[in-house]
Amino acid sequence: MTVVGRWWAALRALFTTGRAGRPRAAVWPTLATTARLTAAAVVSYLLTLVATQGPVDLTGSLTSLLVLQASATSSVKMAVVRVGAVLTGVLVAVALSSVVGLTWWSLAVAVGASLLLAAVLRLGAQALETPISAMLVLAVGGQEIAAGTRLVTTFIGAGVGIAFSVLLPPPVPTRSAVNEVRAVAEEQAGCLITAGAAMAARPVTKAEVASWLTRVRAVADVAARAAAAVGAARDLRRFNPRAFGTADVEPVLQSGLEALDSSLLAVRGLFIAVREEAPEHATADDGYGEEVRAALAVVLTEVAACLDAFGALLEAEAAGAEAEVEQRLAQSLERAGEARATLTELLLVDAHEQTSLWLLRGTILLAVEQVLTPLDLEARARERAERAEQARRRSPVLAVATTPAVRRFLPEPVARRLRRARVLRRLAGLDRRPW
Repeated sequence: MTVVGRWWAALRALFTTGRAGRPRAAVWPTLATTARLTAAAVVSYLLTLVATQGPVDLTGSLTSLLVLQASATSSVKMAVVRVGAVLTGVLVAVALSSVVGLTWWSLAVAVGASLLLAAVLRLGAQALETPISAMLVLAVGGQEIAAGTRLVTTFIGAGVGIAFSVLLPPPVPTRSAVNEVRAVAEEQAGCLITAGAAMAARPVTKAEVASWLTRVRAVADVAARAAAAVGAARDLRRFNPRAFGTADVEPVLQSGLEALDSSLLAVRGLFIAVREEAPEHATADDGYGEEVRAALAVVLTEVAACLDAFGALLEAEAAGAEAEVEQRLAQSLERAGEARATLTELLLVDAHEQTSLWLLRGTILLAVEQVLTPLDLEARARERAERAEQARRRSPVLAVATTPAVRRFLPEPVARRLRRARVLRRLAGLDRRPW
């Protein structure tokens, strides 16, 4: 394969494959975001040429890129903070340039004063823009002209960024958030499958169980990425015209993540209890016995199936098709309960003669129960009912938006989404008003 072929293959892999070999749906959103940012920078540059004279200042293009990176909700706030940071730096530079030129100590005063003012004004992540603006203005000849140009171009960039956020809003990354949450369930299930296979094959040691715990702790990073993805989807829905008429999956995914977090803590407790009884070195008798170890392996495998089915249920709930997946989770929970009952019977043997051992194994049984409890189907059904009730209470807003008088003034894609949303609500029994 040639160098060009290898680069092309790497580029295709970057955009077309995701976690566990899944097709990655982010290629078009990535290209769309690139086009939006590029267009905003170019428009800001062209407006700068029209509005200013002399040397071209690219602050407008930079400002539009920074503002456009934020969601539609935070665009206004980010623009205000950005403009405030630039204005602060410019004022510091103008004040110094009216007294002295560019020297080492005037540069030190400009940077120090700008950072202090940024802290006082609580500019946050944009604090560094203040000394940067001061240094750029201080270094350019004709300070008053440079200050005025920078002010104008900053407002141009902020306006272009906000306009692009409103007129060309970014897509809501719902699919990405769903995939990340599903990956959390898959990773947890993978931990239990690995542990179950090891228990079924041979007596395990403390070091081997410690490796399971390391893998479980790594799931926390996957959960953090999923939480960030869900938060990004929630933020990008706010005041986003592209979200009108689409389902808000954030409550579903957020509650699912909370359930998976609870299960993850229980899995850690389960492995810690197993590690306490495991021997230091490989041995033919690890204290469990062949029957108990085999039964525990079955329990771990069945619980892993429950976690995987729960992840599939979350994905189906996000798509509004949970009825097709609930049966799979119900069957998995039933099999896990039967396997746990068998393990309990085996652990009850000689319980009176080995009281301390029974207490330790009782911890294992309790941990298994705690892994399964957050996956309860009845709890998920109650949460869906509560979300439906909340949607019903918000229905007057949707009713106004879907009236013919209002739809007449809406763009056709938005009106179509609103009509579809009302049809779905009527089919769900949440909207009984006449058309």
